[in-house]
Amino acid sequence: MGASALRRGTVIRYAVGSVGTGGFGTLPGLVLLIYMTNTLGVNPAFAGAAFTISKIWDVIIDPWIGARSDRSLARTGGRRRFMVIGAILLPVFFVLTFAVPPGLPPLASAAWVLVAFLLAATAFSLFQVPYIALPAELVDSYDARTRLLSARVIVLTLAILAFGGGAPEIVLLVANNGGTEYLGYLVMAAVAGVIFLVAFLIASTVERSARADRTPRAPGTEPVEGLEAPKTGPLMHFRRGWSAVRDSQPYRALLFTFIMQALAIGLMLAGVAYIAFDVLHLQGTLLLFLSLIAPAILVTPLWSVISRRIGKERAFRIASVLFALAALSMVLLVWFPGEWIFAPVALAGAAYAGLQSLPLAMLPDTVAHDAETHGPGRAGTFSGVWTAGETAGLAFGGTILSIVLSVTGFIPTVAEQTVTQPESAIIGIILGFSVIPALLMFASLISLARYPLRKADIDRLVRHAAAPPPGAPVA
Repeated sequence: MGASALRRGTVIRYAVGSVGTGGFGTLPGLVLLIYMTNTLGVNPAFAGAAFTISKIWDVIIDPWIGARSDRSLARTGGRRRFMVIGAILLPVFFVLTFAVPPGLPPLASAAWVLVAFLLAATAFSLFQVPYIALPAELVDSYDARTRLLSARVIVLTLAILAFGGGAPEIVLLVANNGGTEYLGYLVMAAVAGVIFLVAFLIASTVERSARADRTPRAPGTEPVEGLEAPKTGPLMHFRRGWSAVRDSQPYRALLFTFIMQALAIGLMLAGVAYIAFDVLHLQGTLLLFLSLIAPAILVTPLWSVISRRIGKERAFRIASVLFALAALSMVLLVWFPGEWIFAPVALAGAAYAGLQSLPLAMLPDTVAHDAETHGPGRAGTFSGVWTAGETAGLAFGGTILSIVLSVTGFIPTVAEQTVTQPESAIIGIILGFSVIPALLMFASLISLARYPLRKADIDRLVRHAAAPPPGAPVA
């Protein structure tokens, strides 16, 4: 499907999916760890372990879903079935994650959250993996992919603002009006679940919208020409995922960069509530999220313009450096806690818009390059490994913070209980929000420097794909 055929309806349907992906990508990292440590009374080490195990499961399941998605595309011409199943199951399991009965022992509470969140993460992957694979099939132009993903990131940043700022406010609203923290988290999960369902079902129609732009085919299925349905035995999905990483140097460089940055972002995301409550003594996280996301919404179109002028990879490098510098500056909270933090958070938000839109616009380029060098049919595998890397990075960011909290003496609490955290724990929270993410972000620049694809390379691939085969009749 060419860039000229990319209709507004397709762009809108695809972008709406990010309402749900932004919400589910934000909420667990933002509220799950503090829900376990400050409401259920779970020790940070056990809470971090439960959170990490659930994300290790993502690393296992996502490549399998990607391979099955490729098989579905080859057989039927679409990936929609996976997206619909994920859309229906996610709200149920997400609500169960926050439905821990009051008074349950901490270890039993941790086990409850672990099982429910494992199921929720699986349902989310059923939607997310094929969703990430779609841009490579919706549009083939280097710049058009940036425009398509920029629209998605604008919606994504709005979703992060709404969920990140609104979810804690729902919990506080319920708790302050005759309810409890337990009920507040349950209401929050139910509201989020309804939004997930609606957004994902709308996005699942994007393939149908895209097909309306193509030449009509015979009724029934629409298999993809030139593809064979890949076999997916018990270990085949791992082999295909490893093969994708091993065979494609551009994909490998981009993937490792993205994983390192997901670690940094996951670490900061898990630390937002602790910074707000324990360092700044705010009543909620809304102000922090406003200062992060408002600049991201404003500058997302700017990153698209910059990437067209200097290339996606250079723009991505600039965004990474800006984010690292903003994070590093916040170590000053150790000595000067105060509202000045909103300025570097705003700079990080402006950079964050580029960190979201640019690598996702580069991913379809690596898929196109792989199709040219190794043959078509691995877009789902690429997106499965990508999603596994992203979720693992975000999760292990939370794991790093849980380790830092444990080492520095953070005191867990149950609902309605308040304690004064020791100075060592406060310093640990600040370091986990500033220095460690900055170091991870700077480290990601090493693999980004090895990313080889430029605009001229992608334009050449597009021209080659559009050229008639040798010996074909000329109209």
